[in-house]
Amino acid sequence: MNPEQLASQIKHWGAELGFQQVGIAGTELATDESHLLNWLDAGRHGEMEYMQRHGTKRSRPAELQPGTIRIVSVRMDYIPEGIAHGWDVLGDSQRAYVSRYALGRDYHKLMRSRLQKLADRISAEVGDFGYRAFVDSAPVLERALARNAGLGWIGKHTCLINHQAGSWFFLGELYTDLPLPVDEAATAHCGTCTRCIDICPTQAIVAPYQVDARRCISYLTIELHDSIPVEFRKAMGNRIYGCDDCQLICPWNKFSRPTEEPDFAPRHSLDGATLVSLFGWTEAQFLQRTEGSAIRRIGYERWLRNIAVALGNAAGTAEITEALRARADHASALVREHVAWALAQHEAA
Repeated sequence: MNPEQLASQIKHWGAELGFQQVGIAGTELATDESHLLNWLDAGRHGEMEYMQRHGTKRSRPAELQPGTIRIVSVRMDYIPEGIAHGWDVLGDSQRAYVSRYALGRDYHKLMRSRLQKLADRISAEVGDFGYRAFVDSAPVLERALARNAGLGWIGKHTCLINHQAGSWFFLGELYTDLPLPVDEAATAHCGTCTRCIDICPTQAIVAPYQVDARRCISYLTIELHDSIPVEFRKAMGNRIYGCDDCQLICPWNKFSRPTEEPDFAPRHSLDGATLVSLFGWTEAQFLQRTEGSAIRRIGYERWLRNIAVALGNAAGTAEITEALRARADHASALVREHVAWALAQHEAA
């Protein structure tokens, strides 16, 4: 099988394994490396020190995986059909908003398993070859690689957008030493639209294609380990894990398609559960109910921290006040601080 035939077959196998699109890119990322280094120099990565720790491995694939000359980039849709609509949940201060990607099973293992199966099929055809699969698991410029592989363009909110499928999808990569033909890179189609910039609750998109993670609600609720800066708490609203506003407002998502992956279906009604019910979870319940979920990574303490802020922003009810007071003497100083802030909001009101 020649390289062109193999590339075509890889895309066919990828579709059979549940990927909505497969593309192939080279390893040249010089321009993207420059943007990355400028972003790091500006300190916009916040406490994500691992972004600096890996040096140029992120933008030079062969340094991360020696011998790499091509990247097979894949995408997989993740929005389940029939879930509570994002705007409806955000408009109800009593309910908790969880980023749509985290409603079901953690995508890392699922996609990595599919990529391994893809590698096995390639190996069965060509014999042993050099490869390594990645799904958000190593220093990889996945969006730039996906753009170069023709899967979409990087929008002004820095998410990847596909003109036929919007942006509600995960990305994964197979670094390989196979001399496959590369696909044509995608071109940008945001035009003059600035909806994502205008709607960002904390104005984290400081300029087109530039996000200051320190202001981003996804960073504040997931990556940040310490207290959430007071200046951003009101703007968080009822978002307890991540934020999707920039994607919800994007006009290209009218073309998004619901996933057929049952593992991405919401668990424990997380597409619109009440804040009080989630705040009432014990640590044992949290660990049991987030098993196999991306949410598990923030831990119980930050889970309560985030929900306390959302409860402080909710319309006041006796039930909310009672729930907060029940945690006022929590063993964690971090939780106590945010509960005290939330109670103060209701007392002031």
